[in-house]
Amino acid sequence: MARALEFDYADAIERATRSFWRTGYANTSLRDLLKVMGIGEGSFYNTLKSKKNAYLECLKHYDATVNLRRAQAFSSAPTAALGVRALFQAILECLDDPDAPRVCLMAGALTPDVLAETELRTYLQAQVSGWADQMADRFVADKEQGLLPESFDPQVIAPIILTYIQGLWRVALVSYDRRKLQTQVDAFLTSLGL
Repeated sequence: MARALEFDYADAIERATRSFWRTGYANTSLRDLLKVMGIGEGSFYNTLKSKKNAYLECLKHYDATVNLRRAQAFSSAPTAALGVRALFQAILECLDDPDAPRVCLMAGALTPDVLAETELRTYLQAQVSGWADQMADRFVADKEQGLLPESFDPQVIAPIILTYIQGLWRVALVSYDRRKLQTQVDAFLTSLGL
């Protein structure tokens, strides 16, 4: 018979996610995780098995919470163009939040030490391609309805937008000025026909 957990798993994962989000995978030690999660080493290993598995669970949690809000902003807008703009607004609002780290956990995960772990790399690749597919599908639907020009190539534009988003997160680490970034985002999207 399986033992009942002696701690609140959801709360511990939320706290671990925040820790990884602030300090990154390589800079978060097992001792850091145990402290922030409020659990002992035995409970950690019995439940999560390793730091890598804990990180994967935190990435999944981040996707199910923070990234879900961004995905909803994109998908709930009446058109793909408005959806992309809503997505960028959600990102800028996150950057405005003084309690949120200045980088997306997923963007921060794109480091050599994380990508060297096959399971983590596979998960991140699936998330990036999932976002690209979702965005491209929405562009295709709008293009078929005549909302985007015939020359608009969803398979090219979606990855370009995702690459720009990665760069935006990185630039915000160095210097964040909402007004300037908003102006740049508007110019970028307008140049793409969005």
